[in-house]
Amino acid sequence: MPRLRRFEHHRYVGTRDDMVVYDTDDPRQYELLEARVEADDLLGRNLLASFGPDELAEARNRGFTPR
Repeated sequence: MPRLRRFEHHRYVGTRDDMVVYDTDDPRQYELLEARVEADDLLGRNLLASFGPDELAEARNRGFTPR
């Protein structure tokens, strides 16, 4: 499975501008996230988040909603 640069070891990656979490193991969600990262320069603007532990429940605890 491909992963975003700097997030190679994270399954769940959130976007801080809209508080949505993406499952990068889901090909469709990964495509959407990758398109957003490119179009909106989310990596350069520090608008991506990872979670520890790397679980959907932790993303929800931090206020992110699943895609």
